[in-house]
Amino acid sequence: MAEVSAKLVKQLRDETGAGMMECKKALTESNGDYDGAIEYLRKNGQAKAEKKAGRIAAEGLCDVAISGNTAAVVEVNSETDFVANNADFKAYVHAVAEQALHTSATDMDGFFADKWESDPSKTVKEALTDEIAVISENLSIRRFKKVTADDGAVVSYIHGGGRIAVLVHAACGNVTDDVKEALNNIAMQVAAMNPKYISDKDVDQEYLDHEREIIMAQIENDPKESQKPANVKEGMVKGRISKELKEVCLMDQVYVKAEDGKQSVGKYLESVAKAAGTDLSIVEFVRFETGEGIEKKSENFAEEVAKQING
Repeated sequence: MAEVSAKLVKQLRDETGAGMMECKKALTESNGDYDGAIEYLRKNGQAKAEKKAGRIAAEGLCDVAISGNTAAVVEVNSETDFVANNADFKAYVHAVAEQALHTSATDMDGFFADKWESDPSKTVKEALTDEIAVISENLSIRRFKKVTADDGAVVSYIHGGGRIAVLVHAACGNVTDDVKEALNNIAMQVAAMNPKYISDKDVDQEYLDHEREIIMAQIENDPKESQKPANVKEGMVKGRISKELKEVCLMDQVYVKAEDGKQSVGKYLESVAKAAGTDLSIVEFVRFETGEGIEKKSENFAEEVAKQING
């Protein structure tokens, strides 16, 4: 059985809010597997929904480039936040975003093989290597996404100086200034509330099945709820899934700028479309958060200095 470190127990506790002993037990039961421990805690009602974003540790920036109805978003990672705040690094990240705006590549391999626009004698990969030499720190172009809106508009939003970058693509017959303002508001909503889907119609069955399994396990592990009839349990599962979908589906989320604190994003867009006399629907959104899902190696600073001195 894998040894469970105090550091891992603390990390699990910080992410899930479960007690220290519960976290230790969960890691022991899952043989040290972190995601398995989260699953164990959720099934036993000791943790909230999985929050992988809470494990963000990598540094760097996200940026966007936009031209007409085409936009691109990129994430470039660095080792330290000191470099992430460097003007030269910021300029490089924006150049990567401009590169993504004009690429025809559909994956990172193709993107790295592109000719670097500011110096076609190099590939994107070679230009990255040169930038690493200049910055004197390891850098990584992690991902990019390009969006073209032939049927409406695409807007972008950057939060926290590049910590989060969002693109929103909407289909619209008449893109007025009011419609653009509304789409910018939706981009801010996506940045703040991090939805997983546009509407409940987009939710995949695998996600629903997984959540149903988790919720049913929570019910069966509750001394009072486990005694209820099967049909009541099914009703409880449906009710909790419905509530969860209102949190993960953009159209069902409460619009963060709603004056009454109740209006949904869907209803907000309906009112904007009606006022503008046009159709308006969200086709897709892209949300990049710097370091999302990456765990950065943590070392003791004094030990690291000692290594360099002795090395």
